[in-house]
Amino acid sequence: QVRLVESGGRLVQAGDSLKLSCVHSETVFNMPMAWFRQAPGRPREFLAARNYGGTFEYYSDSVKDRFTITRDNARNTAYLQMNNLQPADTAVYYCAASRQVKDHSAASEYDFWGQGTQVTVSS
Repeated sequence: QVRLVESGGRLVQAGDSLKLSCVHSETVFNMPMAWFRQAPGRPREFLAARNYGGTFEYYSDSVKDRFTITRDNARNTAYLQMNNLQPADTAVYYCAASRQVKDHSAASEYDFWGQGTQVTVSS
């Protein structure tokens, strides 16, 4: 059974940093993983992707200078480090994994999703 469980979301102030975690089952360990977010009334937005070995990473232009995706394969955990958070970053953040992905930024390419964790940034 594949499971992804996000945690770490909370209310922060503008300019703060936050690190999200995604603990996943061992069946996911060699899959490419990604982080997305979704704000109310908006489509799910790609943020970052990384493969198992860390030989590639992809970032959306909107976050590439502030967010970093990492993976600790020994702990079956993916992370999203977010710096200089702004109110526009307020959303539910999801991690996802894919058996085989071509377009890393497309939500439809990912087979497994977590339940999401809420990040709220106040001004």
